[in-house]
Formats: sequence, structure tokens, C-alpha cells
Amino acid sequence: MKNRIPLWLAVAITVVVSLPFGLWLDAWSLPLWAAFIVWAEYFLLGGKPEGLKIMVPSYILGVIGAVLVLILAVALAKVIDMKLVASSPVPDVAYAIALFVGFCVLIYAMKFMPVTGGAGTLPFFNGISIGLATFFVGIYATYGGIKVDDILMPIVTGIPAILGGLLGAALGWFNVTILFPTKAD
Repeated sequence: MKNRIPLWLAVAITVVVSLPFGLWLDAWSLPLWAAFIVWAEYFLLGGKPEGLKIMVPSYILGVIGAVLVLILAVALAKVIDMKLVASSPVPDVAYAIALFVGFCVLIYAMKFMPVTGGAGTLPFFNGISIGLATFFVGIYATYGGIKVDDILMPIVTGIPAILGGLLGAALGWFNVTILFPTKAD
């Protein structure tokens, strides 16, 4: 295959196309860093639309898994209000216990979710990491102006993680499409 426009130009165009999603949506802006990570996954999975069938569900399952583990952490923090480090913003003992137990269960459960194995492993783990990141950076705690009880905050912070990932999948597809690939002579 031969591209009708060079990759460097297609990437630059795609980055500019992504900007409104991170800059113009005010309280609903998407985390572009999450989108860019998922965009890269699209290339890793071959840069073909078939990769989306693995990437998107694996990624979303990873975010949902992280959200569930974080709900456990927040719930346990209401019971175990201990800190190993006084300046910690959360009861770190409860978080450590919940994250350890929760991720043991979640990663073990991968064997029962066929889409998360093989090529789906990286998107699944990226979903987990981005789900954790959107929670721990704190800036998505009231995403879109949504204010909820602490126990539901992981769900609110999971929304931009999922939406950013879906944007990244679309950006990957868009980037390859605007290369206008054609059969080489």
C-alpha cells in the first residue's frame, strides 16, 4: 500500500481535528491525553477497522474495572480512615487494601473475558490506567458539572476516560483514512 499524503501531515491534521474536543466543550471537554493513547493503540492493532472490535470493548472493560475497584476503595475508606502518611489526600491504607484486592480479582477475571486476552490485553490495561488517572488527577471529580456522593465519584471520573478512549479510537481510524492509502504500483 502507498499513502497519497504523508503520515507526518495526516498526524498533524488529526491532532488539530482533536483540539475542539479538549478545548471547546468547557465542562465536558475530553482528556486528549487519553485519546492520544488509544489512538496509538489503533496503530498497534494494525491500523484497520477490525482492530476496533477488540480495542474498544477491551478498553471500556478496563475503565469499568478500574471504576469498580475505585468504588471499593472509596467505600472502604469510609470504614478504614487510616493514613500511613499524614499528608495523603485519602485514607491510603483503605485504598491500598481495596486496590490490591480489587486488581487481584479484576486481572484474574480477564481469563473469563475473551476480548481482553491477546491483542485486547494492552487496551484493557490502558483502560484501567486511564480510569485510574482520570480519578486520581482530581480534575474530573465533577465532570460536566455532575456532583455526586463520594462513593459514586469513580463513575463520574470514568465518563471522560471512556469518552476520551472512544475519541482516540475515532482519531486512529480518521488518521489512517486521511492517508488515502492506495495499492502500490
